[in-house]
Amino acid sequence: MANRLNPYLSFDGNARQAMEHYQRTFGGQLDLMTFGDMGGAEPGSEDKIMHGALEAPGGLYLMGADTPPGMEHRPGNTMAVSLSGDDATELRRWWEALSGNGGSVTVPLETQMWGDEFGMCVDRFGVMWMVNIAGPQNAA
Repeated sequence: MANRLNPYLSFDGNARQAMEHYQRTFGGQLDLMTFGDMGGAEPGSEDKIMHGALEAPGGLYLMGADTPPGMEHRPGNTMAVSLSGDDATELRRWWEALSGNGGSVTVPLETQMWGDEFGMCVDRFGVMWMVNIAGPQNAA
């Protein structure tokens, strides 16, 4: 397996719902492991996600988990997941799935001064996403 760098998202008890949403959005194989699967889970955390991994077509790989018992969940805006490419149809479909259904748009998906379509949103799980669709001059 080659080295790779990928986002690892932390959730406050809704990792299963978030990762299943991302699977519906991107497709692919989702593997989820609960704290209970590993044994010795604290009461009430047995069904929480200890580790989730989504391997989707096109090389997309996303991991996430619920914050472990005893640790503080600290959401913030210091990280965003960026999706970019030249498949406008697929990227727009992903944009709609992430920005809709309780998400919010912070920058509308529209042509920017550099010639690409770009937008930013926060999905219903509080994750920031950036989508960049390469313009004709940048698609090659």
